[in-house]
Amino acid sequence: MSVSPVVFVPRGEDAVLGCSFTHPYQQHYSGKIAVKWLAREARAPPFFSCSVNNDSMEGRVGCSDSELKYSLEGDPRRGELSLLFRKVHLGDNGTYFCRVELEGAWQNIQKKTQLYVTVKPHILSLSVIEASSGPDGAPRRLQCEAEGHPLPTVTWLPASTSLMGEQVQTSQAGPYRLASSVPYLQDDVFTCRAESRLGAAEQTFPDHNTLKITLTVGGLIVLLLLLSIGFFCYMRNRARVDSPPVYGNADVVENHRLQDSDVELQLVYSTVSVTESTSSQHGRFHSCRGQQEEPAAALKPQKPLRFDGVAEAFSVARHLATSPPRHLASSPPCHHLTLKL
Repeated sequence: MSVSPVVFVPRGEDAVLGCSFTHPYQQHYSGKIAVKWLAREARAPPFFSCSVNNDSMEGRVGCSDSELKYSLEGDPRRGELSLLFRKVHLGDNGTYFCRVELEGAWQNIQKKTQLYVTVKPHILSLSVIEASSGPDGAPRRLQCEAEGHPLPTVTWLPASTSLMGEQVQTSQAGPYRLASSVPYLQDDVFTCRAESRLGAAEQTFPDHNTLKITLTVGGLIVLLLLLSIGFFCYMRNRARVDSPPVYGNADVVENHRLQDSDVELQLVYSTVSVTESTSSQHGRFHSCRGQQEEPAAALKPQKPLRFDGVAEAFSVARHLATSPPRHLASSPPCHHLTLKL
């Protein structure tokens, strides 16, 4: 029997553990061939087993299911016992045993091989942690956790300050992980570098991308605030422009049109002027409907009207302009009324 001493394969790829056997009377052997693969220990129960009859070389071997994690890579009837691992991970790393068992007086054979899953160094995390009382007395530390196989070495690269050897604390956080930390003060800039024979990886704290994202978000917030203020000012100015003018004197201009009925209100101009005298107040009211003014003598009331105040005079004047009595409705379109208060 021959096996591959060590098989190196990157994490996530397929691996083949090579194994083959021969015996002097293989062509005359018609019994069963049992293939077994064991992990970690030589006497451990097999995690994969398969058997075929050696009475014929025709037909397919039922030990090569492509949907399983493990399957045979070859035909045991031809002495091929290699095992295929699909998408290996770090948990698959270790020692394996290839074993073949034959019926009768033929001897059983077993040999050891090694699967070595490689992982390039990479930084898992780089963050500030609250530290317990340590030899340097630093309340906060910057911790870097790195992973790789073989296990990488971690080196700190400070931007400005210098580090003493005793300030760096490194420990193994798992079979393939290292955790290293250094004292951290506000505004310090450090680079954590993990390196092995397979390559290197590094990360800087604080991350420049994080700073860019923070500035971008702050700029967007300011921009939205300015847009909101501008929109508010625009709507307020528009409301002032769209609102009808309010006159300081008694001049009122109205324009109404009813679209849903046969009645149409035409443009009405109303003017009331008040003059004061020693004995009484006189109000002159002028009303025009859609036409220019007529002479003041177009309509004169037979009898002066008296009111208790200017507000009541205005109210009556507006009512006469919009809804004149029947004897005024047939009058010329422009009316001049003199109101005596």
